[in-house]
Order: sequence, then C-alpha cells, then structure tokens
Amino acid sequence: MNAATVIDALIETELPAARSGDRAAYGRIVAACQNTVTAVALAITRDVSASEDIAQDAFLSAWQHLKRLQNPSSFLPWLRQITRNLARDHLRANRHRPLDGEGAEIAIELAADPSPTPMQQLVEDEREHAAAELISALPEDSREVLLLFYREGQSSQQVALLLGMSDAAVRKRLSRARASLREDLLARFGEFAAGSAPGLAFTSVIATALIIASPPAAAKGILTIAAAGGAKTLGKIVFGAAGSIGFALIGAFGGIWLGLRKQLKGAIDEEERRGLIHSATINGIASVLFMVCAIALARYDDGWVLPVLAMLAFMAVIFHQTIVVQPRVLARRHAREAQRDPPLAAKIRRRERIQCWLGATIGFVCGFGGMIAGLVASGRF
Repeated sequence: MNAATVIDALIETELPAARSGDRAAYGRIVAACQNTVTAVALAITRDVSASEDIAQDAFLSAWQHLKRLQNPSSFLPWLRQITRNLARDHLRANRHRPLDGEGAEIAIELAADPSPTPMQQLVEDEREHAAAELISALPEDSREVLLLFYREGQSSQQVALLLGMSDAAVRKRLSRARASLREDLLARFGEFAAGSAPGLAFTSVIATALIIASPPAAAKGILTIAAAGGAKTLGKIVFGAAGSIGFALIGAFGGIWLGLRKQLKGAIDEEERRGLIHSATINGIASVLFMVCAIALARYDDGWVLPVLAMLAFMAVIFHQTIVVQPRVLARRHAREAQRDPPLAAKIRRRERIQCWLGATIGFVCGFGGMIAGLVASGRF
C-alpha cells in the first residue's frame, strides 16, 4: 500500500470523528495532507511563506465546514479547491511579475547556492524570491505535479492519487517540466521542493488554531464553500479570536478607567477614592477572569451551559458594582450636592439612573445576545 492509499484510508477512518468535533482526528488528517495542500498553494503563489499561510487557512476553513461534506472520498478534492481559491485571492491582492529564460536560471542558481553568509535572513529572503521566479518559469499546469513529486518520494502514482489525476497525465506534466529546465537546475529545484516542505511546526500551528476556532457547523448543503471562494483565513480566525479578546479587554479596561477617572475628579475624601478604586478593581478582575474562562471553555467544553453561566456571572458582578456598590460609595457626595441645590441634584440623579439602566440593558442585550449568536453559529446551541 503506497503513501497516497494510506492517506485515503486515514481520511476515511478519521473524518467521521473529525466531523463530530474531534480535533485530534482532524490533526492527523492535517499531518497526512499538508504536503499536498502546501504544494497546491505554492504552485499558484510562488511564495513559500504565503503558501503555508494559505494552506493553514484552507485546513481551518475545511474544519469549520466539515459537516457539509457527506462523502469522505470528496475531502481531498474539496480541500484542494479551497486552497486554490484562497491562493488565487492572494494573487489578486499581491501580484508578482515572473522572470523568463535566463533570469529564471539565475534565480534558481541563487536559490540553490549553499555558500554561507552572516546575513542569514537576507539570504533566506533572496532564496525565496529566487524560488518564486523559478516556479513562475515552469509550465503552469506542471507546478503542482513537480512540487509534490519531490515532496512525496518522487512517485508519479502517488502524485496522481493525491491530485486526483491519472498516472499518465502526471508523467506527461513531469516530462514537460523536465524539458523546460536544465538537468542541474531541475536537481536543485528538487532540493528546494523537498527542503521547503512543511514540518511538525506547521501541524502544531493548525492544532493551536483549532482550539480557538469553532467546531464543525451543522450541515447545510454540500461542497459550497469551495465554489464560493469565501473561506475565512486562518490569520483572521486566530487573530480575530485573539484580537477580539484583546479588544474586549482594552474596551473593558478603557471604560472602567474613564469612568473611574471621571468619578475620582469629584471625590470628597480618601475613603470615597478607595471605595471607587476598589469597585473598579473588582470590575477589572471580573473582566480578566471572564476572558480566561472564555478561552478555557472554547478549548475544553463543546456545550453551551458553562459559557452562558460564565457570562451571567460576569454580568452579575459588573451590574452589582455599577448599580449597587458605586452609588453606595457616592452616597455622601450625592447628599452634599442635594443640600447645595436640591432640584439640580435630583435632575442629575435621574439622568444618571436613566443612563445607568440604559447602559446595563444595552450591555446585557449585546453581550448575552452576542454569546447566544456565537453558540448558535458554532453548533453548540
């Protein structure tokens, strides 16, 4: 049984568990398919770093839409199409001008030059640029085949199975690619292709992203995501999730700080200052704890009960501090204001109560409603 047949068998075995949300099962699929997917992306983008980013995005998009896939044998063609769509989107945003003829030969010689240099990062950048120009010089329909050929043990049959082609078609494209390059340049390209293949770090990045990403959503139709070309990128998912948490914390602390700063300006004594600072500190701690709980629950819990309870507990703390504790701390200041100008003080208190309850209502509806929407979208609720 060759490696491609092993991959087919692994997908058929692991996909049912992955469709049910088993991240470990999907991680094994990623490890088995990563050479194929990165080769598809690299053939289009001619950029090693971009190809790995795109491949990660493709794996994550497929994970989130696994329940749309009814037939395990369709997984790899579906994944390849998602990858191609993402790679073409990348090209539309980042167009590169390929070199031809002698320029391509010089590029590959630069890419394969093993001589050491103290400026390692610069050399790496030069090699990636040179490799991009060489790939551009290859026949377009041979790029995927040639890259995967060198990454998968130089077996045309294996490449054919992984790319859904006939062995004869693979051999024909390999022949075209070989005819377009000198033998020494082709050998160096083979070294580049094998050396640029993704390793364990690639799989680890995706495993980490799966912790943040939603589990597979409920099935709605069949392979529509690839045709649409609207797969959400891994960077957007990871940094969107991490960024959302970061922005939420910044927003929470910003709101707490601005509110505290305004209240401290009119503090009548040290006791009131301490009370206001203590209340703001509790709100800040509650915000941090809630974010930590949200991350932990996203990783270790696939249900909806605990996230809802965590949200309710967080809101209860915030509302208690805002509606009960802070007015109690400010009671002496409000009494003094009422003595100086009763009508004005009463007017201000009414306005503050309206603003407080309006803010609490909007906060509850947006926060709790957003959580419910997220639970529904992720298939948990």
